[in-house]
Amino acid sequence: MQYVISFLEGIITFISPCLLPMLPIYISYFAGGGERSTKKTLTGAIGFVVGFTVVFTLMGALAGTVGSFLKEHQTAVNIISGIVVIFFGLNFLGVFKLNLFRGSDRSVDTSNMGFFSAMLFGMIFSLGWTPCVGAFLGSALMLASQQGSVLVGTLMLLAYSLGLGVPFILSAVLIDKLKSAFDWIKRNYKVINIVSGSLLILIGILMAAGTLGRLLSLLS
Repeated sequence: MQYVISFLEGIITFISPCLLPMLPIYISYFAGGGERSTKKTLTGAIGFVVGFTVVFTLMGALAGTVGSFLKEHQTAVNIISGIVVIFFGLNFLGVFKLNLFRGSDRSVDTSNMGFFSAMLFGMIFSLGWTPCVGAFLGSALMLASQQGSVLVGTLMLLAYSLGLGVPFILSAVLIDKLKSAFDWIKRNYKVINIVSGSLLILIGILMAAGTLGRLLSLLS
């Protein structure tokens, strides 16, 4: 069940106000900055997703490693992790007006964007835009650290990356057909932010209370 939560957090990250408006720019990167061809765009999108997946799963392995060392202090880990995730949720709801989750303005030369250059771009994205996607990425990492397992932490961030990556790949190929769906999401950002922030706060409370793990085990 924790993998499902991580996957959903990846999807919500994709439709966040920080990321979705930039999607046409990324797709132009995948196409090499010129006229789009399906094959070239798809190759670039897959490379991009592979790039940020590598970095995010390494983060998950690190979170699981740290969690395994702190297993004997599980109560403290639960409380701290829960408070951090609640803070992310309050920021998402606009309670805090902090510029923690802004993206990077760095530019990338995309004139000859192939698979490996797109993969490198994905790695740069994962590092440069970590503050932007930080709310749900941070939640996924906190949840991974609570598992106290390197393997579980890695798989959870892999699930998060798939939740973020699958819509990226589909959108790269179908962006013209999905325009109306994207417009609907943009019109309803306020509702999406409220739901997303509330979800983060709920997860944070359950984490801090130490009940999330038991709940996930019951649902597994």
